[in-house]
Amino acid sequence: MEKWWQSSVVYQIYPRSFQDSNGDGVGDIAGITSRLEYLEKLGIDVIWLSPVYKSPNDDNGYDISDYEAILPEFGTMADMDELIREAKQRGIQIIMDLVVNHTSDEHPWFKEAKKSKTNPYRDYYIWRDSVNGGPPNDLQSIFSGSAWEFDKETNQYYFHLFSKRQPDLNWENPAVQEEVWKLMNFWLAKGIGGFRMDVIDLIGKIPDKGITGNGPKLHEYLKKMHKETFGKYDVLTVGETWGATPEIAKLYSNPDREELSMVFQFEHISLDELPGKSKWDLQPLDFIQLKAILSKWQTALGDEGWNSLFWNNHDLPRIISRWGNDSPKYRVKSGKMLATILHLMKGTPYIYQGEEIGMVNTPVSSIEELDDIESLNMYRERLAAGYDKADILASINKKGRDNARRPMQWSNHEHGGFTTGTPWLELSPRYSEINVENELADSESLFYHYQRLIQLRKNNPLVVWGTYQELIPNDTQLFVYERSYENETWLIVANFYEEEADFSHESHKVKEIILSNYSDSSVDLANLHLRAYETVVYRLEK
Repeated sequence: MEKWWQSSVVYQIYPRSFQDSNGDGVGDIAGITSRLEYLEKLGIDVIWLSPVYKSPNDDNGYDISDYEAILPEFGTMADMDELIREAKQRGIQIIMDLVVNHTSDEHPWFKEAKKSKTNPYRDYYIWRDSVNGGPPNDLQSIFSGSAWEFDKETNQYYFHLFSKRQPDLNWENPAVQEEVWKLMNFWLAKGIGGFRMDVIDLIGKIPDKGITGNGPKLHEYLKKMHKETFGKYDVLTVGETWGATPEIAKLYSNPDREELSMVFQFEHISLDELPGKSKWDLQPLDFIQLKAILSKWQTALGDEGWNSLFWNNHDLPRIISRWGNDSPKYRVKSGKMLATILHLMKGTPYIYQGEEIGMVNTPVSSIEELDDIESLNMYRERLAAGYDKADILASINKKGRDNARRPMQWSNHEHGGFTTGTPWLELSPRYSEINVENELADSESLFYHYQRLIQLRKNNPLVVWGTYQELIPNDTQLFVYERSYENETWLIVANFYEEEADFSHESHKVKEIILSNYSDSSVDLANLHLRAYETVVYRLEK
């Protein structure tokens, strides 16, 4: 059965950095509402909203102290209700970021749990006695250091896969599950369009056995979640699953299993990292491997699951700086190339704020310019371990999360039109060159290329439902694939690099060029010469 979200395009908003409406330097919900017209013009159908719940902001809102309240600096629940209502009037659904692997240490449940070993809330979290005078085992936090934090008051350790201020919930406790169903239903009753589920593959953890991701009870919990909450609604649910393979993804997203709509898989995202090392240990991108992984996910799910498509999010560096070319000469060309490859694949595409105008990474020269807890922890840890300061900063400039979290660039006015106050995080110094105002004034801008790609998905069942076939998988420079549906075939030819390249595909004739990032692309498939980052979408003769 076809679902609305299969032909949708999602736009992720990081509220703190999107639009400030009151001059305090922090983006807010009223700011988002004021920009709905812009998003409607782009053509998206869904906004995924990073957390706006009450939070002490140890990890920028991914540490929640009250799931049914709004963080005051983002506004009020009335602002939230208005955003949902105003977006709906423009045919845009809001999906909330669901963070239920852990809470904030300031959540009332954890405050109670810390009081004593016999407190009714104690078992909402994971507590263990010390072993040989130290942590219960050697599990590590994703944000550096041990995943166990000692609590002096009760003489036990609690478990946290992220910051020590983000204690993990104990999903084996049925009371925890009931609390989660309650908060999810609270939001569903408000008319939201679904949930993006933060690190959902970790909720089945068994720390005593060293199991964190894909625990044995994970799918049992998700089936129960479906039954008790969103299964009663026609909504989109997407799980963040770092360890997913296509076979695991089918467990989550096969409609017959009644779990999630789709998952984010990250196999392609770690290709510029040294195997077995951390995200900070870099290697050049293996382009052939990138193509193989993207193509595998295009075909391996079959009809047993649904794919999500993304290059960027709030945790990842800007894709143009990462795998494109952020120089003024090629920023737009490479941005259009990356967008075309992704948006004409099968699956639901996700655009991260600013991606559609070609925002880029913002290098820093000192630790004082950083905000992100993950980058700061890594910096201190590596400095203590004897790493060179310049090398640490080079890794952060390539992969640090602040790259994605710089405020949105709306105009060339002070602070890029993001705020009239002092922004919580400095804007990219390139905002006068790269901004929405400039994009909308230029009919050949990246924005309008994204708009065209979105319209192609809306108007052509081939983009949503067509089969996928990769051509020349071993070519070191070109990404070429076909999409076919009901007697129609499109050929997508993309030069991934600045060096020029040739391509020959003599068995087909071109009916027309649907889209290109050059105004004068050739239709001669027998002798196709591709310039820097040139990307062309052809409709082929039958």
